[in-house]
Amino acid sequence: MRSIFFSSSKPSSPPHSHGSSSTPGSTPPLTPPHTFSVTMMEENIEYAESLVTMWDVDGPTYNKLSPLFTGDRKEAKDFLKSVKDLQAAMNFFASQNSSAEKMVRAQKLMQTAMKRLEREFYQILTANRNLQQDAESVLSRSSRASTRSSASDDDASDDEYQVAGNSVSELVMADLRSIAECMISAGYGRECVKIYKIIRKSIVDESLYYLGVEKLSSSQVQKMDWDVVEAKIKSWLKATTFAVKTLFYGERILCDDVFSVSEKIAESSFTEISKDAALMLFGFPELVAKGKKTPEKMFKVMDLYDTVSELWPEIESIFSFESTSAVRSAAANSLVKLGDAIRLLLSDFETAIQKDTSKTPVPGGGVHPLTRYVMNYIVFLCDYTGVLSDIVADWPLSVHSPLPESYFSSPIADESSAPAISERFAWIVLVLLCKLDSKVALYKDVSLSYLFLANNLNYVVSKVRNSKLKLLLGDDWLAKHEIMVSQYAANYERMGWSKAMSSLPTNPTISISIDTVEEHFKSFNSAFEEEYRKQVSWIIIDSKLRDEVKVSLAKKLVPAYRAFYEKYRGMFQRKVGVDSAVRFAPDDLDNYLSDLFYGAGVEGSSTSFSSAASARDQGGH
Repeated sequence: MRSIFFSSSKPSSPPHSHGSSSTPGSTPPLTPPHTFSVTMMEENIEYAESLVTMWDVDGPTYNKLSPLFTGDRKEAKDFLKSVKDLQAAMNFFASQNSSAEKMVRAQKLMQTAMKRLEREFYQILTANRNLQQDAESVLSRSSRASTRSSASDDDASDDEYQVAGNSVSELVMADLRSIAECMISAGYGRECVKIYKIIRKSIVDESLYYLGVEKLSSSQVQKMDWDVVEAKIKSWLKATTFAVKTLFYGERILCDDVFSVSEKIAESSFTEISKDAALMLFGFPELVAKGKKTPEKMFKVMDLYDTVSELWPEIESIFSFESTSAVRSAAANSLVKLGDAIRLLLSDFETAIQKDTSKTPVPGGGVHPLTRYVMNYIVFLCDYTGVLSDIVADWPLSVHSPLPESYFSSPIADESSAPAISERFAWIVLVLLCKLDSKVALYKDVSLSYLFLANNLNYVVSKVRNSKLKLLLGDDWLAKHEIMVSQYAANYERMGWSKAMSSLPTNPTISISIDTVEEHFKSFNSAFEEEYRKQVSWIIIDSKLRDEVKVSLAKKLVPAYRAFYEKYRGMFQRKVGVDSAVRFAPDDLDNYLSDLFYGAGVEGSSTSFSSAASARDQGGH
């Protein structure tokens, strides 16, 4: 530049002479004119040589081990600019058919510069392995950087480093992107991409490994005990959300950002880095879906379905490239297979209820194990209404006769998925109730069979009332079945205490003979003792229902006995007791009735009533 703008005190040589003299008639040398552009390009090479040589990784200077991209990045910016100018000089001289010497010199400098940038690129990548975890800030910085389109190249570069200075990750991203752009524009993109793919793919693979995700075959999963598979499912559930939202999402942002100069390179890099790991990750649910299906596996299968379904929008977005379509297909196929498995498990669950063959009556008419199992299972299913709504939406209920509309009503019936899922749950409950009806035949005592029905239906109603089932089945369903519980309890009272109630005169205040009075007392004593002795081992599980039945019994039995007792007790000289015709005072009846339904006695005992009463006292509440 100095030679262009400041003339020498000596006379200048004639144009095109390059300092050589010529004689008249001689032929001038055939060399390109030494123009302003030529001088600029030569100085580009000289300036690049001074910087590139200083940072030569094979050179003798201290800089060969020092990082170029550090501090305020001034030297790094100068280095990148010198490479850009060197590239411009090479293009210029190539177009001018300049001497090979200049081209060789420039090419050697470019190779030295690229070697340095390769090392810097590698060192930055290896020193910042967790860049994808700061993907949000990277994306935010990328958005801000995109607003600088009106700036000049040099201004944009300066602004980029100023913006990137907001965080370490953003600064690192700016370094990587600048190096990638420089190497790609210089024709060394392959070397740059190779380094990037190797390092980032190892990071993704290692991350999944440490998250507990491993490549498994279908046969391996089939041979595993369920507790082992369950443990792997738990690991997979924890790993997948992180993998999609942080690992793969971050890698996609990194590739798009580092290789923003080329969408094709960004796509190929992301695909090679993530495809194998993603296929392994999303292939696992399908392996589980293919395994042997038992009811206890239902909830883990639905966990898998729920996770993939919830992450599906992100999966589609992250793996949107055509080259990653296999990943989308794997995730979608897992959803299909898991959905099929859930439908089959639900069908098997219903069938298992219908085919229950237990023949042993529940002692005391209590809640049947089948009732507890089915209702607890259904309550847990309610936590997956979102999943099940998807599953049953296009899966009509296949029964011989449709459920009557009066059987259930849902307060959320306006939602598109509510009718199908509500109907499905109502059907399962109905299957259970029908099965319980068939088990009534196991009880020889009719009154005990009604107590059994009251206990079990009340358990069902209680589970519905205190869970999400209430929203699905509705208030009408609940009210209808609460009435049925009351009807079963009333039938128990009528059948269980009919002898004692009928042993008293219809009108206890009318005047009758002493013999008739004594007969009524004895009949009542015998009937009451018999029913108490038989029922002292019976049980009502729910405390509220238990109190309601005891109060109802007392209201039916005690007032009638009290009126008869008070009118005729004076006919007998002896005190109330075992040896007297009048064996019970009205308060005694209340006491005996209050001790029922705790299951404390022994059904069918042949001991005396006083012994049974003693057993009652010892059993307590």
